[in-house]
Formats: sequence, structure tokens, C-alpha cells
Amino acid sequence: MPYPTDHERDRPWVMRTYAGHSSAAASNELYRRNLAKGQTGLSVAFDLPTQTGYDPDHQLSRGEVGKVGVPVSHIGDMRRLFDGIPLAEANTSMTINAPAMWLLALYVSVAREQAEAEGRDVDEVLAKLTGTTQNDIIKEYLSRGTYIFPPGPSLRLITDMIAWTVHHVPKWNPINICSYHLQEAGATPTQEVAYALCTAIAVLDAVRDSGQVDAADMAKVVARISFFVNAGVRFVEEMSKMRAFTALWDELTRDRYGVTDPKARRLRYGVQVNSLGLTEAQPENNVQRIVLEMLAVSLSRSARARAIQLPAWNEALGLPRPWDQQWALRMQQVLAFETDLLEYEDIFDGSHVIQAKVDEIMTGAREEIARVQDLGGAVAAVESGYMKSQLVASLAEYRRGMENGERVLVGVNKFETTEPSPLQAEGAKAIETIDPAVEKAAVTAIEEWRTQRDNDAVERSLAALKERAQTTENLFEATVDCARAGVTTGEWSGALREVFGEYRAPTGVSAAAGGSGDPEIERVRSRVRSTEAELGERLRILVGKPGLDGHSNGAEQVAVRARDVGFEVVYQGIRLTPEQIVAAAVQEGVHVVGLSVLSGSHLEVVPHVVDGLRAAGAGDVPVIVGGIIPPDDAALLTERGIARVFTPKDYELTEIMDGIVSLVRERNGLS
Repeated sequence: MPYPTDHERDRPWVMRTYAGHSSAAASNELYRRNLAKGQTGLSVAFDLPTQTGYDPDHQLSRGEVGKVGVPVSHIGDMRRLFDGIPLAEANTSMTINAPAMWLLALYVSVAREQAEAEGRDVDEVLAKLTGTTQNDIIKEYLSRGTYIFPPGPSLRLITDMIAWTVHHVPKWNPINICSYHLQEAGATPTQEVAYALCTAIAVLDAVRDSGQVDAADMAKVVARISFFVNAGVRFVEEMSKMRAFTALWDELTRDRYGVTDPKARRLRYGVQVNSLGLTEAQPENNVQRIVLEMLAVSLSRSARARAIQLPAWNEALGLPRPWDQQWALRMQQVLAFETDLLEYEDIFDGSHVIQAKVDEIMTGAREEIARVQDLGGAVAAVESGYMKSQLVASLAEYRRGMENGERVLVGVNKFETTEPSPLQAEGAKAIETIDPAVEKAAVTAIEEWRTQRDNDAVERSLAALKERAQTTENLFEATVDCARAGVTTGEWSGALREVFGEYRAPTGVSAAAGGSGDPEIERVRSRVRSTEAELGERLRILVGKPGLDGHSNGAEQVAVRARDVGFEVVYQGIRLTPEQIVAAAVQEGVHVVGLSVLSGSHLEVVPHVVDGLRAAGAGDVPVIVGGIIPPDDAALLTERGIARVFTPKDYELTEIMDGIVSLVRERNGLS
């Protein structure tokens, strides 16, 4: 976005809505409607199979297709997704990480096709493409969980992509370093800034050292690095965080990379406010939370976001409807066009209070950055589990404050009395639901795609990709060749899995501090010990993440609290098949299985675990489920044999543990 002089009214930020579901055709209709309502940028949500490099017919994709985003399996899907939307005129953000190179290759290929169809110069069109691929794999290992490859090869893909875009798509931001999910995983403002900048150092060092970009062009690389941040409801603290972030980025790029152009050193960031901070209880309160969080990244002109997307009020309940997304867009438009916010210079310059908070965050962030660098940098700090354990510990501390009432959450742990909500009245259909037929249609469509393409060309392009992946050559052109040949998302990822291997990140659970001294924890721990004495064995709980949902924060906190009250915990991380969960439960002889699902696939994947336990002769082991689960779905799960269903309103983990002990006693015939 152009930056005006201090004497001009500031230009509004790019206004986005994070959207996409069901199919490319349905998402295309949604994008066109949103653009017609005044949205100035597109933000593409991809479904979990696409994010993790699987086709719709893969075993792990079961129940996940089209749920949290749009499935894009090949260039045909990308054509349909942007049908009637000239890419040279669009500003597109794509929330994609491990397969970011693949999705950008598809996007670039469609842009080329559009240019050729209009008789325009292809290079000229590519030079006009603007937007962002998230492409931050470090935070995937720490929080979101949609990684595929080990850190080394993942960093290589990012490096190759940055080098290619700098030379061919100069206005594109090839990486969006994403501290957003770090905050949701428990990061304090200091940790969020520090770990994001550690990721930036790892990426910029890799690009610099790769030899693919001349030293004179490093300023171009820095100018195209963007960030995607989170803003919580403590908006003074969050705004101070962004002022600190801006100053540290300017300092880092000047001193470490020798960038002399102040414009190239500007912190370019987009934001989505804290979705996981939205509440299922009294969800209408989320509206004011969203507005306050938006102020954190818009009030301070020198640290103002250049792109904002807001969640909808009902995202703690399920998938928002188009009307809900429209409401979120209108919040931005009222702030930008009705208020006088954009008419003034920075209104916080000279504030001693704000500057003191900024200095505090900057000092802490510098110390944490130095600590990570001493460990060998961001990649080493991921592999050792250091950063993950810090986040798990921070989130555990946050949750303890919420449970003991020190941290107030209106409508959840205080002021819980409420009138019935007309927004959720009977028949209001308060969330969007995805027809199960969507997945069947996607499976059929990709089977047809494989029969219609030139499969010899597909095999040649995949062989070339694998051959080049074993060298140090840039992989982007080989990826474009795969895209144009008709290769699928799963095939591209599968080829690189063969060369690079896969990876399972540390969970951080073992290093998180316990809640010793808490009287409620001690009470439940006493019940666990008594039950163990009566059964003659340790109480064991398996915490499982079936399917592709990588939001592991809740599962990790459940595992930590279960360990705190005395359970022996079996937790193997994310992305497990129902069969793997059943096998682990039987092998470990657990007394209860707890499943965490936030992607909406609970009706598909959870019953498979129950059926698997019965088939393995362990049908007496109770299964409990936690996640974003609408009441009607909770009733269906109970009918299928689920012992308990927990949703975000059930925030008291120790109370949940107490209930699990009672459940185990009941199933084992103890009074």
C-alpha cells in the first residue's frame, strides 16, 4: 500500500475476509460477493488436506475436505477458484505454509493463462501480481501443525521461493512470517515479537547464504518480507507490541542486513484479531472484542497494519455464514470511512506510558532473540523443543489465571447470567454447515482429473522435481512444470516426501511446569491415587488428535493438566489416523481416550475410533471428545457411544479431570 506524506489523510488498509469452503466454485461465488461489498483484498482459506499436502481421496483426508477452507488439488481447481477475477488486478493472501511453493506455482500458472488468453505480455502480468503466501513453517512446528517436511528442507523451499519471486514476481510477498498462531499457543507479547523475528533471521540468513540473491538485492528481499500478527483484547499492550515490533524490525534490517533505505525497512504486516479468544458462551460479546482488538493495530499510525481481516462473532460456534462475514467487513469500513482515525499523525508519539511499555517489550524481545540465537537459531530451537516448551508453559499459566478468576473473561468465568440470544434463536441456523456430499464430489472429481490429463507428462514432471530436489538447484520452475502438467497437490507433496522425508515436531508437554500447590489439583490428585490403589495400577489417559487438525493447544493443555493431577499420559502429537489411536490405546492399556477436534470433522473421525476400540476388544474404554462441536452434533456423538463431549465453554480443566476420574471409576464398577 502507498504511504502518504504526513500532510495527507492516511489511506485505508487492505480489507480482507478470511474465506473459502466446500469447493472452488462455491468459494469463487463467495469471493465475488465479498468484493462487491467493498472488500479490497482476498484471503484464501484452504482446507486441511490442501494445507498438509494430501488429495481428497487420501485416508487422512476423510472428514476434512472443504471443512475449514477450499480444497485445491490441481490447476483446474485454481482456475475455477479465480474464474472471472483478473489476478493482475487482485490482492490475494493465501494462508498456506508447507505447500506454499505449490499453491503459488498454481496461482502463477493461472495468471500466465489469463495473460495468454488476453494477448498480454506474461512477464508484465507477473510483475503486477500482488499478495502474500503465508509460508512460515517455523510457527507450524510450534503452534498450528500443518507442517510436512523436516525444518531443513522446509527452509530450503522457502528460500527457493523467495529467490524466484524477487526476480520474477517483484510485488509479491513470498513469506508472511506469522506470529498470529504463536499468541494463540500462549506467547506473551515479548515472545510473539521475539520468535517472529527469530524466524525472520533464519529466513533472511538462508536467502543471503544461498547465493541465489546478490548482496545488492537483499534490500528487495527485506522489502518483500511481510508479517501476520495477532491482536488480543488488551489493546494498549497490543498496540505497544506493534510499535516495539516496528522499531526492532527497522533496527534488525539496518544492522544485520545493511539495508539503508528506510522505506524498505518498514514493517509490513497484516492482522487477524484473536479468533481463539472468541467465546462460545455469550458469543455476542465477541463483537466488542473484535472491535477493541482492531483498534490495537489501527490507532497508532506509525505501527498501523496495512491489511486487516476480522473473524466473525460466531467462529467459536462453527463456520461463519456470509452475513456474519459481511458484519466483520462493515466493522472495518465504519472505522476507516466514518471516523477521523486516518486524518492525524501518530496520536501516541510523546506518551511516556506507551513508550515505557514499548521499551519493556523491546528489552525482553532482544534478550529472548539472543537466547534463541545462542541455541543455534530458530530451527535449532524448534528441533530441541525449547520454543515449543516455552509456549506450552505460557499458555498453561494463562489458563490457570482464567480458571482461578485472576483473568476475567466476561460471560465465561464472570457475569455469566444472560438472556436468550436472538442471534441463536431456534431456526436461526447460526453457523454455516458443509454438506457431506462435498467430500464425495471432491473425491470423484480428482479421480476424473487423473483420467483426463496427460499422465506421461505428469510422470516426467514429477521425476524431474525429485531429481532436482536431490541437488541444491531452485525448485520453483520444476514445481511450475508440475502444475502445468496437471500434477495434484498430493502427488507434488508425495514426491518431495520421498526425497525429504516427513517430520514430527516436539510437543513441549513434558517440559511444561505443573500446577503444584493448587488445592483443586491436589484434591483431584488424591482421587487419582485412591482410584489407582483400588484398581491396582496406574491411571492412564490417551490424548489423541485424529485427522488433519493441527490446532494442538487444547490437547496439549489437557495432557499437561492430566499429568498434573497424576494420570500417566500418552500423547503422540497431531495427525493420527483412528487406527493409530486405537492401536496405541490397546497397547498402552489406557483407561480413557480423549480426542481433540477443532476442524469440524468430529462426526466422521470420532466414530471410527469408537468402532475400532470395539473391534479390538476394548469397547469398555470410554471415549471423550473436546472441540468446536455444535449441540446437535454433540447429541449425535453421544448416540454413537461417546461418554462426554466438551466445548470451549468448558474451560475449567481441573474440573474436567475430576469428571474423567469419576467416569473411570464408574466404568470399572467403583463406587
